[in-house]
Amino acid sequence: MLRRLSHYHRGTAAAARLSAAFRCVSTGSLTITEPLNFWAGQRKPGQKGHKEHVYEPATGRILCHLEPCGAAEVNQAVEAAKKAFINWSKLSGMERGRVMIEAAHLIEGKREEIAEMEVVNNGKSITEARLDVDSARLCIEYYAGLASTLAGQHVQLPGGSFAYTCREPLGVCAGIGAWNYPFQIAAWKSAPALACGNSMVFKPSPVTPVTAAMLAEIYAKAGAPEGLFNVVQGGQETGSLLCQHPDVAKVSFTGSVPTGRKVLKPVTLELGGKSPLLIFKDSDLENAVKGALMANFLSQGQVCSNGTRVFVQRDIFPEFVSEVVKRTQAIEIGDPLLESTRMGALVSRSHLHKVLGFVEQAKKEGATVLCGGEPFVPSHPKLRGGFYMTPCVLGDCRDEMTCVKEEIFGPVMSVLSFETEEEVLRRANDTTMGLAAGVFTRDVRRAHRVVEQLKAGSCFINNYNITPVEVPFGGFKTSGIGRENGQVTLEYYTQLKTVYVEMGDVENCTLD
Repeated sequence: MLRRLSHYHRGTAAAARLSAAFRCVSTGSLTITEPLNFWAGQRKPGQKGHKEHVYEPATGRILCHLEPCGAAEVNQAVEAAKKAFINWSKLSGMERGRVMIEAAHLIEGKREEIAEMEVVNNGKSITEARLDVDSARLCIEYYAGLASTLAGQHVQLPGGSFAYTCREPLGVCAGIGAWNYPFQIAAWKSAPALACGNSMVFKPSPVTPVTAAMLAEIYAKAGAPEGLFNVVQGGQETGSLLCQHPDVAKVSFTGSVPTGRKVLKPVTLELGGKSPLLIFKDSDLENAVKGALMANFLSQGQVCSNGTRVFVQRDIFPEFVSEVVKRTQAIEIGDPLLESTRMGALVSRSHLHKVLGFVEQAKKEGATVLCGGEPFVPSHPKLRGGFYMTPCVLGDCRDEMTCVKEEIFGPVMSVLSFETEEEVLRRANDTTMGLAAGVFTRDVRRAHRVVEQLKAGSCFINNYNITPVEVPFGGFKTSGIGRENGQVTLEYYTQLKTVYVEMGDVENCTLD
């Protein structure tokens, strides 16, 4: 493993950090690691005789093996979480916050190691991966600060009686992550849950299973009780076992709309999107172009909130398209561990073929490929088996096309023109999804007027895909339920108890 990870340009220091993180040994062409499951304070094996390959997107080679969890393993993880919850929920918010702050400090110290592992397992550029680790750390710090602010309400009633409310933790929460932001999502789901006094069993995507186990070890090292944050690996079957477990009180899921509809628990759902980006003729063109690139090509386009329907007012349409194509063609594609790389590999070979299939379908339906949309083979021989494509801009798009209506989840931008504000609002809202939306304009009144009418849960004015942990994130319609981040998330990880206190005599209206 050490030799294989150092085979291209990162050098032995980074390779050694990665090898230590995996605690691995190399046997021939395969890499065997410690189990990626984690509960009761240590790594655990999954089902005996069940192993699945995990690939390195940049090279296409096998990175490690995943042992999925069956009913017995899921039950063990939930039992560990139940035990941890008993003591953790009785701590003060200040005490819980101290453990979380220590976890954040440990993440800061391991920033490069975690980021590099995220790159190796996910394929995104090292620049983006570092920002993801920072976001995870900031999220944990933020909710550590909020842990001591959980409070209820005092209500004065006649005759000296009164009532009060208090927020109580739910119990064992389940988190189900996605492969596009593995470490960040694990932190976004665990931080508010733990701050509120809950414990968690987390299932990462089987495509990117590695860094969730690293987070579990960090929480344990920070002083969290055994079983507070557990990791079970596996696919849909493991996820169903976790969601349907009778001792799981709440599920927080990030993923596709069809899968989200199957969750039958109190839920936070952050699902897919087909978000519109509206660019008016009075926009600052430089910022609008950069915003469109951010809205489509961040993380190889594998972002649920991406603004993939780019509506440009007709007056500036030719100039905008020309500049977007020029900038898109200049995006540096290749080894995600290189500082100069701006677009790494897609997450898997099957996903690459799916995205390229959308481009072919768009051409059949009459769209014009203005640039990109083809498989890409890096020059370095060690990367030639990786899952790369050139970022694509589609022109001559119509609202009824598949590329405009369906979420592609890859580096494909569909550009459409519009004439009036009324027209573009109608077209922008013509979707069953409503995760995000954006508008570029210098007119402040127009910006707020348009945002008010956009049917989306997360809106951006003169920027895109900015997600501070202090700000709630989530969607309307089929794009989700509830919110991630911000103070409002505390409501989704607690239940409200109301207590009535009688200070006088009981008046029984059933007696004469």
